[in-house]
Amino acid sequence: MTARKDIEAITERIRQRSRNSRDIYLERIDNAASRGANRAVLSCGNLAHGFAACAPTEKTALAGDKVPNLGIITSYNDMLSAHQPYETFPQLIKQAAHEAGGIAQVAGGVPAMCDGVTQGQPGMELSLFSRDVIAMATAIGLSHNMFDAAVYLGICDKIVPGLAIAALTFGHLPAVFIPAGPMTTGIPNDEKARVRQLYAEGKVGRAELLEAESKSYHSPGTCTFYGTANSNQMLMEIMGLHTPGASFVNPNTPLRDALTREAAKRALAITAMGNAYTPVGRMIDERSVVNGIVGLHATGGSTNHTIHLIAMAHAAGIQITWQDISDLSEATPLLARVYPNGLADVNHFHAAGGLGFLIRELLDAGLLHEDVQTVWGEGLRPYAVEARLGPDGSVIREAAPKVSGDEKVLTTFAKPFQPTGGLRVLAGNIGHAIIKTSAVKPERRLIEAPAIVLDSQQALNDAFKAGQLDRDFVAVIRFQGPKANGMPELHKLTTILGVLQDRGHKVALVTDGRMSGASGKVPAAIHVTPEALEGGVIGRIRDGDMIRLDADNGSLEVLAPASELAVRKVPDIDLSANEHGFGRELFAGFRQMVARADHGASAFGVA
Repeated sequence: MTARKDIEAITERIRQRSRNSRDIYLERIDNAASRGANRAVLSCGNLAHGFAACAPTEKTALAGDKVPNLGIITSYNDMLSAHQPYETFPQLIKQAAHEAGGIAQVAGGVPAMCDGVTQGQPGMELSLFSRDVIAMATAIGLSHNMFDAAVYLGICDKIVPGLAIAALTFGHLPAVFIPAGPMTTGIPNDEKARVRQLYAEGKVGRAELLEAESKSYHSPGTCTFYGTANSNQMLMEIMGLHTPGASFVNPNTPLRDALTREAAKRALAITAMGNAYTPVGRMIDERSVVNGIVGLHATGGSTNHTIHLIAMAHAAGIQITWQDISDLSEATPLLARVYPNGLADVNHFHAAGGLGFLIRELLDAGLLHEDVQTVWGEGLRPYAVEARLGPDGSVIREAAPKVSGDEKVLTTFAKPFQPTGGLRVLAGNIGHAIIKTSAVKPERRLIEAPAIVLDSQQALNDAFKAGQLDRDFVAVIRFQGPKANGMPELHKLTTILGVLQDRGHKVALVTDGRMSGASGKVPAAIHVTPEALEGGVIGRIRDGDMIRLDADNGSLEVLAPASELAVRKVPDIDLSANEHGFGRELFAGFRQMVARADHGASAFGVA
């Protein structure tokens, strides 16, 4: 099937806008491929260094340049649950490569930080910039030019976007992304949220809070709510960078290991040394990117990807905008309800039919481009499947179920949870912003209330504890943008505002910071751009100004005369406390160079 006319029109708009940059990009990767990627161009001294640690038989094979060599980029560490399972993956990949007649080497490691650990801490101000560090670290690993293809072991918030930027920068190499899978289900997410709110109100202590959190985040694997990490996995599959059905299989299971071995063999099968050469830079095109955005909307995915997708596409010479994302939201219905958009977690989503069911529904409705290239071959239809373990330990695939296993979690195109996607772009005299509407009840999507202006989430917390917030208001948290302090996620605000909303108050958030995929039931206009430090209107709002946030109509306004706003000055506040400690001094250059949120927030320049 071909994509619907409105989807194709947006895709064509992106294609035309990107024509020059895409042509330049494709010429570059074609030149890289034609020069002889890998060992053929290395001197004897170069090559000897490159395979010094290999077994004798591997040295012989690599010296002859007759077998494909697979580079492994890994985000393994054993402090973070999502990345701990990757400890055993390199050995599985090497064994699979040997069985396929190839060789695999760990090309390099990349840092992997967890926003869940750094929430509300100074280290959170490094989080967004870690994406670009990951891209650069990957480039260093691949710079040795020893490889015919690469596999990427990454799963969480900034790791996958950083790896994707690097993979597309080395676009002449085939690339397969290998997930580790979500942890098994712990306590219900709504119970975790309930205990958090009780703690914020002083009704339970730290011991009770820690017990609830530990029962939620309890084992190896990705957190099970539908935040940025699991949105990453959806994106990699719907964009064709995973093997079909790979995203949400739990770690340390026979099927997970079988999928990992299969992915390694597939990466070796699509090198330039075979007949199915699939360089990732040509494989990922405007249609693939649109498919990713549609998937994000259909699942109510992470707001972070309104930043990351722009940066990822830019790495392939493709220019997308928030307007493209907004227009695709209008065309895409919400088909999944996974916490915080519902009570279920990703394990429930997977059991209900998962991505195979979702992809089939979107394909049949003409909302996805079926005629794309993937690591699996031609077309996206082979991804409308469920992966299972075969009798011999290999992966087998069956057509996705025709009926959802749980219609409260996963529904059909004919009966969507809402007619439009889970994300919207807001525009008005404050600037542009993103809001996640899929978890916000319709009656709470229009808020008009006086502003309470603060310069940190801690200031809001202090005001809450002092009993100063028992009223209707819009919290304006400014100086949280990329240039000010690295644009941290502001999750401390979620619980406080949720408590006040439950008390019957009309509350909302407006900030130039981030909230991520965990943005919940409180209307939150985030990623406001221009940010306060760049002179944005968000920095000119004063206490008591009336703010009108209308999520359904896509508007964000401060109800003050334009003449008055024009003469107001953005306060000159002291940001020096954000510039030192926990490594923040090392990122001064990033804060100076970073692009705006709507341009991808990249330290590599404006997208």
